[in-house]
Amino acid sequence: MDRIRVLVVEDSLSVRKRLVEVLTSDATFEVIGEAENGQQAIEMCRALRPNVVTLDMHLPVMDGVSATEHIMGHFPTPILIVSSSTNRGDLFKTYDALAAGAVDVLEKPTGEEPDGSWEKKFLSAVRLVSKIRVITHVRARLGGAVRAESVPAMPVAQSELGRSVIAVGASTGGPGALVEVLRRIPRGLPATILIVLHIDEPFSSAFAEWLGSQTAHAVHYATGGEAVAPSGKGRVFMAPPGSHLIARGGRLVLSSEAERHSCRPSVDVLFESLALECARQTVACLLTGMGRDGASGLLALRRAGAFTIAQDEASSVIYGMPREAALLGAAESILSLAEIGPAVTRATAKLGSSA
Repeated sequence: MDRIRVLVVEDSLSVRKRLVEVLTSDATFEVIGEAENGQQAIEMCRALRPNVVTLDMHLPVMDGVSATEHIMGHFPTPILIVSSSTNRGDLFKTYDALAAGAVDVLEKPTGEEPDGSWEKKFLSAVRLVSKIRVITHVRARLGGAVRAESVPAMPVAQSELGRSVIAVGASTGGPGALVEVLRRIPRGLPATILIVLHIDEPFSSAFAEWLGSQTAHAVHYATGGEAVAPSGKGRVFMAPPGSHLIARGGRLVLSSEAERHSCRPSVDVLFESLALECARQTVACLLTGMGRDGASGLLALRRAGAFTIAQDEASSVIYGMPREAALLGAAESILSLAEIGPAVTRATAKLGSSA
């Protein structure tokens, strides 16, 4: 069986050698190159065509975000971010790289992990990311990220709008997908938008703020007690790291109950609560992601009268969660990523006019 060809990009010599040592300890992998800055990463990726790149964010000459944009814009390659940066500014850069096409992020070892645990997690992550089918991202060719204000929102007459709930679940590939969906939903739509995203701590702490900075919407982590369907202008709430988000008695509730599908927050938990609470006023979307979290919840919502959408295979980074939903018959519509925001807006307007 062919070995997985890995390019390691890390400016710290000691960290780079450690990553190479871990990779070469497993016969599955072949380290075909080592780069110490972003420009070298681009040149070596172009010349060597690895199966996967491990990439630090803090790099000299060209940083990890710029390197990701160029690689994904010109010779798409699965990228695993390996970073120890968890302050607000560094987290924003990590989210930028994920939105530009990097597949996943893993924290560098802290030295406090049990023997062999981080190494096992690292090898598993590299193996998994190497198998992802990645697509071309045009950000580098357009000269950087497209800002939210440059993406026109679909006009909707205020008389057509009404109160409702929009629920969105995503996992791997989710940061970029969520940006795309929210940019195509008009600001001020009088609907509460609820989001569950699988992203490991400590990288999740500033994601809501970053998502708001990329779109026209103010995004906040739910704290519990917020009204599920407030009147007036809508709001966007995310499940906070480590807590399930639940709709109960007209309010949002946070729960530390057991993980579902090894996830907390879980998309299924939110979707199932909405199926019991307000299904006929809900539009639910299941986006790109690995596994099956959200599929059975989407089915429960559809059976209870919600309008349900699953992302299609062609536009998904990983066609896992939406595929499971499609197989269950949980999705009333299967749409490309670019179509989901406008479809949600139209469905919300329809619900409002019939309320």
